[in-house]
Amino acid sequence: MARDMSDKDILKMELDQLKVEVNTPRKAISATAPEIIAYVEEMSAEDPLIKGVPEDKNPFKEKGGCIIT
Repeated sequence: MARDMSDKDILKMELDQLKVEVNTPRKAISATAPEIIAYVEEMSAEDPLIKGVPEDKNPFKEKGGCIIT
């Protein structure tokens, strides 16, 4: 996409993006960190990386083995 655009068009797109980013509301990490920690702790009971996946619902479980005779 950028190959088909002039340098002026690319710079205009970058400027528009920067205008959007400068108006994005920000929060201090000291205020958001406790919220993130609470969310992670709340969701950890449902997290398959922590809890594990039941064998019957594991999509990566081998269906069968290889038999060499």
